[in-house]
Amino acid sequence: MVTTFYPPAHFGGDAMYVYRLSNALARRGHLVTVVHSLDAYRALGGAAPAGPFPNHSNVEVVALEGRLPLARSLATYLSGRPALQARRLTEVFASADFDVVHFHNVSLVGGPGVLGYGKGVKLYTLHEHWLACPMHVLWRLNRELCERPTCIRCSLAYRRPPQPWRYTSLLERELAHVDLFLSPSAFAAEAHARRGLRLPVRVLPYFLPTTEAKDGGAGAEPARPFFLFVGRLEKLKGVQTLVDVFREYDAADLLIAGNGRLARELRRAVAGLPHVRLLGFLHPTELQALYARALALLVPSLCYEVFGIVALEAFAQRTPVIMRDRGGLSEVVEESGGGFVYRTDAELLESMERLRRDPVLRAGLGARGHEAWLRRWSEGPHLEAYFDAIEAARAGSA
Repeated sequence: MVTTFYPPAHFGGDAMYVYRLSNALARRGHLVTVVHSLDAYRALGGAAPAGPFPNHSNVEVVALEGRLPLARSLATYLSGRPALQARRLTEVFASADFDVVHFHNVSLVGGPGVLGYGKGVKLYTLHEHWLACPMHVLWRLNRELCERPTCIRCSLAYRRPPQPWRYTSLLERELAHVDLFLSPSAFAAEAHARRGLRLPVRVLPYFLPTTEAKDGGAGAEPARPFFLFVGRLEKLKGVQTLVDVFREYDAADLLIAGNGRLARELRRAVAGLPHVRLLGFLHPTELQALYARALALLVPSLCYEVFGIVALEAFAQRTPVIMRDRGGLSEVVEESGGGFVYRTDAELLESMERLRRDPVLRAGLGARGHEAWLRRWSEGPHLEAYFDAIEAARAGSA
């Protein structure tokens, strides 16, 4: 596994997927080596690790780190190549003949230049839109959906330097090393094709192991009913739109779990709203009880999400979801029947009130989500599809 981030040095769902997949494979007797960039985590201001993320004994974790982590990460960012990380990566790939090399978010662990490393079957998961978007998220100028790319202006709006390698043939050459691309949603696969990336793609959604789905429903009931948001506190995640809704809606509380650059602004925004609370970053084990007791999980993302992995965490606790109809999010609801999608604040409020007032409806939607998780998005079905993808890539029939 080659990934920029890996727990506990991580910021979100892509790293959790790598963690879950690596340990699921290890539990089945496979030897897994994970290479990630501790330099990148430190350069981007990552906090001290919060809570344990134990690995199976069959998982070896190699952290790329050195002095001046910002300079080391910047060299890869600008060149699109491993640069100052090349020596350690070469050592790792020389240490074993890997049967499968699975690339994930490689933006700061080698850029497209890392795709030429190693032999065996090569997979690449499209966790984000990084192949087409320097900012990963198709969120133009940090304020709107990207329908008409202006990449240099956008980089400057995010206060990042442009990437010269994107204006060369480097990406096209390096992508040719990959046998099969895995997309967490049909939407993400189509989005890459619309932006001119004609890749051999197979849809393989994320999963949540049953080992992580302990019953969180035990314990005292909350004093007031609440809705839950879980995710990074960034403008593109849309949490600020929930605060605006809850300024006028106080029939239930809003609990916000997560951290990010928007945290300080949100703390100011919720001052005087006692029914809206910011909980900060919580370890996955701490979230289980919140998922289990919430009326619903709210997912208000404004950007084109590739998949709603937090929905699986809610479904595991039999909790329904209300998700903005954006990107791959709606696929989770359509395929599970475990909640509602919305386009306007009025539709969001209507869905919230239906679930608050009707516990039978709420339980029914939660049960549908739970059944769909077990059938489609738990460890067994995922690994079966994963091994099928490997065999198809090996046979050249993907």
